Amino acid sequence: MSLTLMAVHAHPDDEATGTGGILARYAAEGVTTIVVTCTDGSCGDGPGGVKPGEPGHDPDAVAAVRRTELAASCAALKVTHSEMLGYRDSGMPGWPTNDAPGSFWSTPVAEAAARLAALITQYRPDVIVTYDENGGYPHPDHLQTHRVTMAAVDLVGDVPKVYWGATPRSWMANIVEQMRELGVEWDESETADAPQGVPDEQISAWIDVSAVTDQKYDALAAHASQSDGAFLLDLGRERFGQIMGTETFVRVRDTTNAPTPETDLFAGLR
Repeated sequence: MSLTLMAVHAHPDDEATGTGGILARYAAEGVTTIVVTCTDGSCGDGPGGVKPGEPGHDPDAVAAVRRTELAASCAALKVTHSEMLGYRDSGMPGWPTNDAPGSFWSTPVAEAAARLAALITQYRPDVIVTYDENGGYPHPDHLQTHRVTMAAVDLVGDVPKVYWGATPRSWMANIVEQMRELGVEWDESETADAPQGVPDEQISAWIDVSAVTDQKYDALAAHASQSDGAFLLDLGRERFGQIMGTETFVRVRDTTNAPTPETDLFAGLR
């Protein structure tokens, strides 16, 4: 039986951190995998880490680099199809780019949802993965990705399973300790303002991706122009694999009645 997984993300590089493991694992199992990226990433870092609005930051050039990096990341994960909706990166909360013409944040949800629904109809995914109602973190494009994805699912109406990425509270509580046990100095301010995670009992799916963490590492490393994942890459492959070997999700739409917690996103479908 042919199975299909679709991951819907906001920017190039988002596919690597939260879903790189499932994309690589299921591709290795013969599942068709699709990454949909909603924006062009043009508000990302320019050469030397230059930020939007600073001298030397060319949004079009940044978008071109990030498109190339996305292709390399998807190749590392053996993604079957990569699709870009092509909206402009909206930037961080409060940036003037939030409301710029063509930005994802300023696009009506119904308009973007219709475009995503067309891709869902084309590929017929059995499982869709995206962000929760808080966007994973409150970036305008992540919030919009959640809204657009759920609206598109409603338009299509027959997606068997939908999941939101989620971080278990136990992992959030222990991240500093885990890092220190691995000999990594951790700046606690990195997590001070982060969401405190989802109660463990609310996690629907605990997916073992330990066999493919090298691919996940390579996918993150493909986004070399961006500093977001640098601290994870600095762990090295072995430590990265120890920390990033499980990906977790909350199931929010389901037609299978598969019991939870699950160890397979396709439980009930095969």
